[in-house]
Amino acid sequence: MQTWTQTYDPLGNVTLSTLVSAIPITLLFYLLAIRKTAAHLAALYSLLACAAVALFVFRMPPHMVAGAAAHGAVYAIVWIAWVLIGAVFVYDLTVESGHFETIKGSIGALTDDRRLQLLLIAFAFGAVLEGAGGGGAPVAVTASMMIGLGFRPFETAVVCLMANTAPVAWGGMGNPVRALSAVTGLPESDLSATMGRILPPIAAILPFWLVRTQVGWKETFRAWPGCLVAGLSFGGIQFLWSNYIDASLVDIVSGMGALVTCAVFFKIWKPNPVFRFPEERDTVQAAKKVYTTGQVFHAWSPFLLIAAFVVLWGLPAVKNAVAATSLKMPVPGLHEMVIRTAPVVTADVREPAIFGFDWLASVGTATFFAGLVAGPVLGLSLLTTLRVFRRTLYRMRYSFLAILCMICLAYVTRYCGMDAVMGLAMTHTGFLYPIFGTFIGWLGVALSGTDAGSNALFGNLQVVTATKLGLNPVLMAAANSTGGVMGKMVGAQSLIIACVAAGIEGKEGDLFRAVFKHGLALALLIGLIVTLYAYALPQVVAQNHVFW
Repeated sequence: MQTWTQTYDPLGNVTLSTLVSAIPITLLFYLLAIRKTAAHLAALYSLLACAAVALFVFRMPPHMVAGAAAHGAVYAIVWIAWVLIGAVFVYDLTVESGHFETIKGSIGALTDDRRLQLLLIAFAFGAVLEGAGGGGAPVAVTASMMIGLGFRPFETAVVCLMANTAPVAWGGMGNPVRALSAVTGLPESDLSATMGRILPPIAAILPFWLVRTQVGWKETFRAWPGCLVAGLSFGGIQFLWSNYIDASLVDIVSGMGALVTCAVFFKIWKPNPVFRFPEERDTVQAAKKVYTTGQVFHAWSPFLLIAAFVVLWGLPAVKNAVAATSLKMPVPGLHEMVIRTAPVVTADVREPAIFGFDWLASVGTATFFAGLVAGPVLGLSLLTTLRVFRRTLYRMRYSFLAILCMICLAYVTRYCGMDAVMGLAMTHTGFLYPIFGTFIGWLGVALSGTDAGSNALFGNLQVVTATKLGLNPVLMAAANSTGGVMGKMVGAQSLIIACVAAGIEGKEGDLFRAVFKHGLALALLIGLIVTLYAYALPQVVAQNHVFW
């Protein structure tokens, strides 16, 4: 079968080609943010627009467009939607069994302060879930927990999306770092260490940023000791582990360390006054129920099971065992038929396209099994547990369609070369490239929904461009990954997951507008750090680094 070579200026005018390449993603954001179109319809319309641009502007053969969409659909079902199902399923089980009241009480025993509760759940516990498996689980689980505790749904969605940023660079047991190393040929240890020197300052200030989204400046400053302890404990461990131990367990160890440190500190230090939302202040709080250690452990067991199963699934021995059951096959008419060329790559590369029916290997399966075990542990019969699962599936049907279309769009964008056209547009920035290179990573995650995906798309482009401009390729590769984490909060599938978990389906456009400014501002901060390292502190970049 004949191959097809990508072109990065299909209209013979770089500016015009870039504008046309941006049509699908611009349409998606317009429909969500301006027109307030339902997410599944906005995603469907944008996918159709993407297919039209691929067919009629880039002249990609129709069977390849269809193959790219099918490839994305399989990935979306197995690795995105399936993960979200499992996370929401487990939360629904805790509500069905009545144990969520105990969970709320156990957090209240640590602190009644809403500011500190969000640090424990969204910031610390969310990082553990991101490190264990990533996908949609961190936002889905933490948002569900916070809503159950009485947090406002929309504001909860905002804070959970923002919290799911600093850990993303090492999410899924370090997958983004491995993907970046694979496409660039740079040492994993150098990349991890350099990323671990860019992100910790952001992690240290993120708790203040998160609290400020929920309350005013006055209330934020009153909680400064708690924010400082959370940020420094997480950022400090993140730096140490990413630089000296490995890239796989950075988030899990940092999140657990921050969780334990905060739990201890919040027992010693109490904010005065304790912050509650205005609508809660006029209500008389009922006397706290005292729970035994066994009751607390029992109620939290579903989420502990999620963490345990996902971590277990990520262990090399288990991963290799379940991988043996996976069915893989080339995508007909697409596998190694699309050729990427310079300047995106140094030498022509045939793009692989493998269907991966990795049901057992998916972190979603680990989460689903956690739910099957959690139901009976919580006192539900297996039949009731399965009924809860069926209700979860039905409630999320439109979200499934939206996720499917979003990922299909990202895959068509990648295989036809639209992503490269938009990325190349940012390379003509000279001295400012460290900032714009950071935003290339931001764009990659906003489009693909994953930091590993952005690294696979643009990692080599960063290295090629950095070499041409006389910049350190390790730094710019790391900038792609660290800048990308701030694109996570505006990724379409992240918005959908947050809305589903918070019970505000249909508010994706409003949520996009709420987090967009935060994503840009935080990405700019990372870009400034990268610029500082590029020109003033080049010795900070790791070279020939080795883990202990």
